[in-house]
Amino acid sequence: MAGSVNKVILIGNVGADPEIRRSQDGKPIANLRIATSDSWRDRNSGERKEKTEWHTVVVFNEGIAKIVEQYVKKGSKLYLEGALQTRKWQDRDGNDRYSTEVILTGFNCSLQMLSANGGGDREDDRGGYGGGRSGGSSQGGGSGYGGNAGGGSQRGGSAGGFADDMDDDIPF
Repeated sequence: MAGSVNKVILIGNVGADPEIRRSQDGKPIANLRIATSDSWRDRNSGERKEKTEWHTVVVFNEGIAKIVEQYVKKGSKLYLEGALQTRKWQDRDGNDRYSTEVILTGFNCSLQMLSANGGGDREDDRGGYGGGRSGGSSQGGGSGYGGNAGGGSQRGGSAGGFADDMDDDIPF
């Protein structure tokens, strides 16, 4: 159907070291669990409440799976983009079960490490890998991993210098 979008964006923490398995042709496939949390203050008691949601993520993109294998561990804070996919399977008793997962495959996905070595939130240590889209942090044609050299976000600049040129033309 034209005009539909299946896109998931998550920022969260890895709950356990990623599980890496290999496809029949030897390519890595990474499985990980990401925790996202929402917090609020209860109106009646004023008590702070928190709810954690766990997401199953499967990385089929070979480049991103290699990065996950080498650098991601329990506690790592990640930004990732992928798509939702629900699969049907049968348990031991023959009952139909369903699992919904965030899938990173092809060129429409990306992963960015927001913490160094599984801890801390130093922005300077961010790096990422993109599946091939242009734009974003360190997607460089879809073939690289970026740390301080090319990874992360630009600070204090504007896209293409457009806003810098606008300041000179404002009449007031």
